[in-house]
Amino acid sequence: MIKKHYEFSFWVRVTHWVRAITIVVLTFTGFYIAIPFIAPALNQGEPNNYLYALMRSWHIIFGFLLIAVTIGKFYLFIFDKQSQIERVSFLDFINPKVWVKQIKYYMLIGKHARLKGVYNPLQFVAYLGVYITLIVICVTGLILHMHVYHEGLGGFLFEFLRPLEVMIGSLAMVREIHHIAMWFFIVFLPIHIYLAIFNSIYGKSGAMDSIVSGYKWEEEH
Repeated sequence: MIKKHYEFSFWVRVTHWVRAITIVVLTFTGFYIAIPFIAPALNQGEPNNYLYALMRSWHIIFGFLLIAVTIGKFYLFIFDKQSQIERVSFLDFINPKVWVKQIKYYMLIGKHARLKGVYNPLQFVAYLGVYITLIVICVTGLILHMHVYHEGLGGFLFEFLRPLEVMIGSLAMVREIHHIAMWFFIVFLPIHIYLAIFNSIYGKSGAMDSIVSGYKWEEEH
């Protein structure tokens, strides 16, 4: 018997899609800040349309939005009652039998493992990598921010993040790490989308729909 059950809460879905949008915008604007690949049309009487400044502004706005939504997601994962199903995924992650069944499933030679949580072991490892990378890209972004804006929040953060910058080695190295973290998301996103569609179609469980509606279809035992 196939039965519908509630998998992702409203705020988990909101943080997911906000995070996805911010990563896309930050990747585009970040590339432009590094290498301006669009030249604005010149207007009569105006020497510049300040497109670079506009891209930089959007990068800062969406950067702080990403920081906010990441903090919110950590709060949900730790304290939200409806996120218990995410926390329980750790039990599947440390279960060797689930690992074997899940790998067989992706190789099309077995059925999907019966999970206690919402993420299979491979997903758990991937999402763990995502959140570690989010921390790295947010912290390095704040270090870069404080070297441009010396007052307000930038000045406040300088006292706390300057020692970390020294430990990393230099501001150039901070920028390089920030750039490498961006490439992690560029590689991760298409793989994530492909596997989400694969699970939804091959698994016939509505896995792709669950992050939109919150509901997933599963066979009851």
